[in-house]
Amino acid sequence: MSVQVEKLEKNMAKLTIEVPAEELDKAIEQAYQKNKGKMSIPGFRKGKVPRQMIEKMYGKEVFYEDAANILIPTAYEAAYDECTEEIVSSPVIDVVQLEAGKPFIFTAEVALKPEVKLGKYKGVEVDKVEVEVTAEEVDAAVEKEREANARTVVVEDRAVKDGDITVIDFEGFVDGVAFEGGKGENYPLTIGLGAFIPGFEEQVVGAEIGKEIDVNVTFPEEYHAEELAGKPAVFKVTVKEIKEKQLPELDDEFASEVSEFDTLAEYKEDVQKKLADKKAADAKNAKEDAVIDAIVADAEMDIPDAMVETQQRQMVNDFAQRIQMQGLSMDQYFQFTGLSPERMLEQVKPQAEKRIKSRLVLEAVVAAENLAASEEDYENELQRMADAYQMEIDKVKDMMGENEKKQIMLDLAITKAVELVVAEAKEK
Repeated sequence: MSVQVEKLEKNMAKLTIEVPAEELDKAIEQAYQKNKGKMSIPGFRKGKVPRQMIEKMYGKEVFYEDAANILIPTAYEAAYDECTEEIVSSPVIDVVQLEAGKPFIFTAEVALKPEVKLGKYKGVEVDKVEVEVTAEEVDAAVEKEREANARTVVVEDRAVKDGDITVIDFEGFVDGVAFEGGKGENYPLTIGLGAFIPGFEEQVVGAEIGKEIDVNVTFPEEYHAEELAGKPAVFKVTVKEIKEKQLPELDDEFASEVSEFDTLAEYKEDVQKKLADKKAADAKNAKEDAVIDAIVADAEMDIPDAMVETQQRQMVNDFAQRIQMQGLSMDQYFQFTGLSPERMLEQVKPQAEKRIKSRLVLEAVVAAENLAASEEDYENELQRMADAYQMEIDKVKDMMGENEKKQIMLDLAITKAVELVVAEAKEK
């Protein structure tokens, strides 16, 4: 096999890959063996038709596509390993020559890792993030915990109030005619959440159990059902049930029930400490992001579109894997959200570009500062991974080949680069 590399504009390259004719002939034979059982010709038993007969009837190219699909992955992988340039995108394949008895030639257009010209990366100025925790923030956190521990009780002796949890029957009418999808029975509605059409919930306030009321609303201009968008409607609503939240008393007993502390004062002190720890961690992350953003803004690089597209697809695939672990398919996700695959790819594009630029800049800092991870750093990282996955470290080591180790060592070096540029940054 031979590989020729032609550099194109904007950090793109075309690899021309030539596979020997004998390898193509083997692949054609393999394609024949794979498909012969699917083909039937009068006078021959299924699966027993000679290759020459099939090619005579269907054309000698009948097995070419399958043969190419057999050869391309292995040949491209070998070309990738042989190429001295760093490829950073999926290939776009184009077959140039495919004919029995001749070399198989195809091209793979790929993006190459762009060069980065660093600007200022030491001593960049970023805004200081405050980490002080106020008494109001502590009280809000405690109140949130009270809400989480509230009990719900049925109310029968009063009308609906803001914040109540109701169960309603309703039917909607436009110009006196009931419309599709406008009817519901035993529908749970929490007053004040804004889950219904604007103005609906406010008019349910004051309604009594079992008494029908009219709720007059106007559908938003951008409503998803075009036939209702912007139109006034009347809903006949009957409240069937009212429940209200009862918050626990804010005292030592509450503190002991929701925490390991015996008194409310101790509990609030712990809440304050946890909020401070979180603010400090958030401030650290915000400072890192701001420093890296500043370095990226002062650097020069020409990122090929194919590199961004590859990152976009990777991000969508990672998201798909996460939601599949929760029992949801991407088709279901698109149905629920109204997104399309194309729209989702477009949505993640800014983040994909940011990830690429940040990574490239930090790799450039690693090179500029001759940063490197030590074997001890590597061992510590493997131990961290083993602890995270509850595995023996030897088993983790067995999973690591040279490429995996190289990637981990680079990731650790990039961590050192982040620490360096953040330590050198100035807060204003």
